[in-house]
Amino acid sequence: MSLKVAIQMDPIAGINIDADSTFRIGLEAQERGHRLFYYTPDRLSYCEGRVLARGWPIELRRVQGDHFTLGEETETDLSEMDVVLLRQDPPFDMAYITTTHLLDMIHPATLVVNDPFWVRNQPEKLLVLRFPHLTPPTLIARDLDSIRAFKARHGDIILKPLYGNGGAGVFRLDPNDRNLASLHELFTGMSREPLIAQKYVPDVVRGDKRIILVDGEPVGAINRIPADGETRSNMHVGGRPEKVGLTERDLQICAEIGPVLREKGQIFVGIDVIGEWLTEINVTSPTGIQELERFDGTNAARLIWEAIEARRANSA
Repeated sequence: MSLKVAIQMDPIAGINIDADSTFRIGLEAQERGHRLFYYTPDRLSYCEGRVLARGWPIELRRVQGDHFTLGEETETDLSEMDVVLLRQDPPFDMAYITTTHLLDMIHPATLVVNDPFWVRNQPEKLLVLRFPHLTPPTLIARDLDSIRAFKARHGDIILKPLYGNGGAGVFRLDPNDRNLASLHELFTGMSREPLIAQKYVPDVVRGDKRIILVDGEPVGAINRIPADGETRSNMHVGGRPEKVGLTERDLQICAEIGPVLREKGQIFVGIDVIGEWLTEINVTSPTGIQELERFDGTNAARLIWEAIEARRANSA
């Protein structure tokens, strides 16, 4: 079946075509005969009962510096699309949340991946709170006294913005650290949002495992090793990806959260596991499928499209 597919993503000109998951998913769509339409989130609108996007038909190719060709700019009624891929990066702010409300209006007649209602209601650092027995001790708070008390109990903690991404603003505060008040002042001066604190997991020096799940099933993993002198393992800040397998504990975690993801329409998800502990469930714009394909030969993009096509066929 040939599908009309809209991709809502950040500007495509600046992506790394050897790492960007959206690019790989788009290439796979083309190979399967689907037609692509591309737009950026700021070009999404609601007008008199219709959800519209101003963008371009697009053709992708794996040629560095010449990786796309745009057709003529046009305004498209997204209800006429078969699939919309919700793929812009966080921050998960009100602009992002507004796009999920607009896309809610066309889903599921137009299949939005991932389901925007549950992307909005269970973002990555909050969805894990449903599984406290799988996670390290975790605190969501804004007031300094609560964070101080949590640090006093656990000594060595990670502190980060609740709705951040890519490793930005992530700090380790060990037992000797004296910067908590200053960091709290910095964070709360920039945003009204709460912070998230977690007990530091020493196993992070051996890597932060990104496990890819498609329609609730684990399909593989990569390990992300922090750069020398870094606590953060995100590839955006210098983390090094390496081949890794799934442990019995990883499979246990996936077996518990997978049915929830499938039920909530979260087709492409990347979870983060450090040692024995689940730390995040990434549903907004997960990455890692190109690295997985290089290491293991697992074509996660194909599996994602098989899941999407099955859902479209079942709803027809």
